Amino acid sequence: MTTDILIEHRRDIADLKQRIKNRRLQVLGLFGTPIVLAVVLLVWAGLKISFWLHSDTPSAINNILGGVVAFLVLSVIVQLVAEFSEDFDVWRDRKTSVRELNLQLSLAEERHILEARRRTPPSMDRQASYKERLPGEIARLRYESQHYRRVHLLMQWLLFVSSSAISAVTAWYDPPQPAKGVLIGLGFTVTVITAAAGYFKPRERAFNLQQTADSIEQHATALELGIAPYNAMEEASNLELFATTVEGLRADQRMREQQLDQPQQGQQHVI
Repeated sequence: MTTDILIEHRRDIADLKQRIKNRRLQVLGLFGTPIVLAVVLLVWAGLKISFWLHSDTPSAINNILGGVVAFLVLSVIVQLVAEFSEDFDVWRDRKTSVRELNLQLSLAEERHILEARRRTPPSMDRQASYKERLPGEIARLRYESQHYRRVHLLMQWLLFVSSSAISAVTAWYDPPQPAKGVLIGLGFTVTVITAAAGYFKPRERAFNLQQTADSIEQHATALELGIAPYNAMEEASNLELFATTVEGLRADQRMREQQLDQPQQGQQHVI
């Protein structure tokens, strides 16, 4: 019963967040489309006055701008009907401000916090459920590690190919054009890739994420098998130690990510 109630609160919060996103897009369309329409009309009139004041505007320009104006006018009409017409219930939150929806979201989050506080399960149950959530966390860490590893490999291959191509083009041509343009482009590519690899450090990020995932999986396996350091007689002690250790590993991972995001002098200061 407690789980169902908390899940329902989470669904309400997620639904309100999506409604807020939709409502912002609706409001943007309601106010933005007429502005765009006015700008297009001003541009059309400005072109006519500036270039074709005493002659006919080219038909291609008239057709293009006329089509854009017709589309924008139709969009304004459709949005106004969806917002104000009582016969069409297309928009769920029509005539509702984003501010009001944000207030509903704040109240829903407050109700969720109060309900969760009132129905909080014992610490041992929370620690057990924490253990069950870890496979998803391990999968996420490994996915991000593979992503950064692929980025690093792609950068390295582009760097290898571009560097080799510079020498090859220089040897093949004694350039004038177009080889000069090719050399400039290849040199630019090498510079950008080298700078990006040094700044974003995908190899280091991949290594840190994989190391954290392996460490968490090692502790999860030790807890599952009941081996050291999770070989105490009481399951509650093992779960508490496990949760503390894993949170420490995740905190270390966040610290390493922060160090990688900082400039070199900042990293030395943090270390």
